[in-house]
Amino acid sequence: MIRLRKVNLTIQAASGPVNILRGIDLDVADGETIGVVGPSGSGKTSLLMLLAGLERATSGSIEVANEDLAPLDEDRRARFRLANLGIIFQSFHLIPSMTAQQNVAVPLELAGRADAMAAAAAALGQVGLSHRLTHLPSQLSGGEQQRVALARALAPGPRLLLADEPTGNLDIATGGKVMDLLFGLCGAARATLLLITHDPALAARCGRTVTLRDGVIAA
Repeated sequence: MIRLRKVNLTIQAASGPVNILRGIDLDVADGETIGVVGPSGSGKTSLLMLLAGLERATSGSIEVANEDLAPLDEDRRARFRLANLGIIFQSFHLIPSMTAQQNVAVPLELAGRADAMAAAAAALGQVGLSHRLTHLPSQLSGGEQQRVALARALAPGPRLLLADEPTGNLDIATGGKVMDLLFGLCGAARATLLLITHDPALAARCGRTVTLRDGVIAA
């Protein structure tokens, strides 16, 4: 599902070039669950952004779902994400003017699904929010908003789910419930999961843990 070879990411700062990722080699099998851990600034989120095609590597090769991301322009990268990826962020990223059902329906509508609204309702039912279909994000708790985001990410049936600190804005109990849903739904869908987290116990629920430190894979 993921194949990285000698991936480097360097950004230009006022003080000079900053090496965010340095020579990353990583293989992730189809259906595998990977926890990515490491201190702040180690490059975890940058790695996710590269895998999602939201950033371009400075050098090296990135293949995701058998697609070489390097030659893809922005439109083709967007289509690639729509066809293959689900992404969950710490801050939910729901559209505030849309209901829960409408938020989940967005990627389905972009994919041309005629049953987008019905499929969105079914996805929300899977995360226990059938009674919140018409609620706006501002009317939902943090845990409910993250469950909407989870439903939106999984409703199109992605091959790869990228999750960046999905419990970071939640209390321990609520975060645990969201993660139970995430692992359960990923397992049922046989989707590959790459989970970025500061929580070693959460990473330990994955089949394998990768530790980043100073832009390199330390373990």
